[in-house]
Amino acid sequence: MVVTAPAKPGVPLLRAAGLVVRFPVRASLMGRSTAWVRAVDGVDLTLAAGETLGLVGESGCGKSTLGRTLLALRRADEGTVEIEGQRVFDLSPAALKGLRRRAQMVFQDPVASLDPRRTVGGSVRLGLDLHGIGTRREREAAVAATLRRVGLRPEHAERFPHEFSGGQRQRVGIARALILEPHLLICDEPVSALDVSVQAQILNLLKDIQAERGLGMVFISHNLAVVEHMADRVAVMYYGRIVELATRDALYASPQHPYTRALLAAVPSPDPEQRRDQAAPMGEPPDPARLPEGCRFRSRCPLAMPRCAAEEPPLLDLGNGHRAACWAANAA
Repeated sequence: MVVTAPAKPGVPLLRAAGLVVRFPVRASLMGRSTAWVRAVDGVDLTLAAGETLGLVGESGCGKSTLGRTLLALRRADEGTVEIEGQRVFDLSPAALKGLRRRAQMVFQDPVASLDPRRTVGGSVRLGLDLHGIGTRREREAAVAATLRRVGLRPEHAERFPHEFSGGQRQRVGIARALILEPHLLICDEPVSALDVSVQAQILNLLKDIQAERGLGMVFISHNLAVVEHMADRVAVMYYGRIVELATRDALYASPQHPYTRALLAAVPSPDPEQRRDQAAPMGEPPDPARLPEGCRFRSRCPLAMPRCAAEEPPLLDLGNGHRAACWAANAA
């Protein structure tokens, strides 16, 4: 069942510019906010049709908030998001509903994202019901076909989420996202709660479906080994900002930001003789509401210099599209 038009040629599938999302903290006795956490702080990114952008960083760096903001599940305080040329924050509720047929999300926790009172078939079919797509028989056929595609059986449609394993529930979540045949898929830590063997099955399923349908995908994860398997390009995020952006091969072969090097150093190696030349970040992470002046990573950085305290480094192009926000990298 084809329910969306092809992606527009020559137009980026996804473009974000200057995104800022703030959360109030430390409310006073009068109920006023006395500080703000900038969970997303001036993020720019683009995604082409059929491309996978990996978004990595430590927990709490703003990855999930950014993912939800890209789909307008949360409004940005500043900046714009365009999906296939449409500015999503300017759309009416009816137009935004139509956009959701072309952009979907796979959530981290399938237990929390699936309604326990609704059958699996009902959850997968819900998008078709809400958009009034097809007859009832056509919808049931589409549900059966989509369940088969994600490795489940059509008869599973009559069961409830609690009757499935974690990996099966995540397959249901993927089926629910795919039923509308979207062009863009935001995957928010889709395998972090699963066993390693099940992770591989889900990751390969996503890659196969992307190859079949030409999906553009933003793949959010704190696991750099998983991102290396999935991504064409990788954006490294630290406290709301993109600090490095490069192709997968360039970033893993020659990381330029000290934070990226520290993240890669923390990835276990199956080769006991392989040594890492960079230690994990030094010191405690800063208070998100009171980030250091200048470079926000400088309090944990072994390469920090006086300029790092005076100026925040921009995300500069180091050549071949490899960009890093680091004074040491930019000076090299």
